[in-house]
Amino acid sequence: MATLENNIWLEHQGEGPIFATAVHAGHNIRGELLPLIALDETTRLREEDPYTDRWVKIVPGWIVMTRSRFEVDLNRKRDEAVYRSPEMAWGLHLWKAPLSDELVEHSLQEYDAFYNELEVLLTKLTNHYKRFVIFDIHAYNYRRQGPDGPPADPLHNPEVNIGTGTLDHKLCGCVVDRFIKDLEKFDFLGRHLDVRENIKFEGRQLARWIHSKFPDSACVLSIEFKKFFMDEWTGEADEEELRAIRKALQSTIPGILEELNALEENNGN
Repeated sequence: MATLENNIWLEHQGEGPIFATAVHAGHNIRGELLPLIALDETTRLREEDPYTDRWVKIVPGWIVMTRSRFEVDLNRKRDEAVYRSPEMAWGLHLWKAPLSDELVEHSLQEYDAFYNELEVLLTKLTNHYKRFVIFDIHAYNYRRQGPDGPPADPLHNPEVNIGTGTLDHKLCGCVVDRFIKDLEKFDFLGRHLDVRENIKFEGRQLARWIHSKFPDSACVLSIEFKKFFMDEWTGEADEEELRAIRKALQSTIPGILEELNALEENNGN
């Protein structure tokens, strides 16, 4: 099936019980907001999740936001989805003037449209599969003290953080464990990735919303890659590492399918 496109997101519908999202991959800002935004593009890019849109395409079904999180953040609750003050966005001065209620409402309409579409897509999955898995893919900064400053302590900043804070481990625990095991054992350019669960992040609104809407079938893995694969201050990426991350994620798919099949068989007995 061809990729479907509108001015807010890209999506591709395909078969299989694994779906992927990249809700912070977008960088675009709609025209009526551009004269008001105070941030330069480089600063905006630093807090977005560039390149994550490449990794969703390892599975047949996916959706990618093309608008920036600075327009509307799909991984926050609706009443916090538009950053109206620096306190909502890492202390950054976002707007040259306060946003009008009309502009905020326009952004929230985008928020609602996205979640309405996501519900349609995931409802289709429930019609075909008893359980399904969502790769909720993100990236996070670890050099906030500047390009020449020290990196954040690796003890508290794993290369891959798997957020499962809203996941029902009785329903999906075997999937989580298998995913982490297979990702850890992947030969990542001659070494192994540091993969840990709920160290830096536990997952936010997207995972919470999916689990509340599909409590008996959805297993959301909120996958946060530390930006070791890029220079977070310039936006320049290491292409070899980007490809390796894609392959690492691909390597987990057979195990996930095996665990889902085992769950299906156990429930049938």
